[in-house]
Amino acid sequence: MIRSITRKKSEEEIDRLLSGLGRIFLIGCGTCVTLTRTGGAPEVAQMKEQLTEKGKLVTGSTVLPVACDNLTGETLREFGPQMDLADALLVMTCAFGVQTVARQMKTMVVPALDTLFIGKETGPGRFDEVCTQCGTCIIGETGGICPVTTCHKGLVNGPCGGTDNGKCEIDPEKDCAWTLIYNRLKELDRLDSMRVLQKPRNHQGEPRPGKIAFG
Repeated sequence: MIRSITRKKSEEEIDRLLSGLGRIFLIGCGTCVTLTRTGGAPEVAQMKEQLTEKGKLVTGSTVLPVACDNLTGETLREFGPQMDLADALLVMTCAFGVQTVARQMKTMVVPALDTLFIGKETGPGRFDEVCTQCGTCIIGETGGICPVTTCHKGLVNGPCGGTDNGKCEIDPEKDCAWTLIYNRLKELDRLDSMRVLQKPRNHQGEPRPGKIAFG
């Protein structure tokens, strides 16, 4: 299961972002941030209590089914009267959700979370980064394992000299990405793929922000 992985901003930063804004409407999300426990119903309730203790007036709150969905605006209109009373919307979602809300609402939007990476759940409550969305995907030649995210150094042409018995020198508890790739390619009888030289990545090859149209 792939999720946007988030972390709550520090209390000091949230206080700074809400400085001069006395009435707040809270917005959470029922997908990624509910799973990571950073913006689901319990966290929204906790934030309401925290803001109230600081003298803020919480005009209302909701946990959207999917905050980054284009139907977000229609769902939020149900809370129009409560939102109209607010000076700002404090959004406890990933950056995609924050931007979706901001595009559809006329009230000031303030993020309560930092978005860290796109991750996959690899154990109860554990999420590992699986894609940096770099735009130069080479997993067709690495057995479906991404060295850019799996390797601490992002090496794309084999392991460094520090790998030790299949473990990473930076994190001895972690399997070396290129050991995983080697074993996978050997299993698939595709070891020749490791002989393909990956050219140096051009980090300025595409203008930012990215934009593409299909059809």
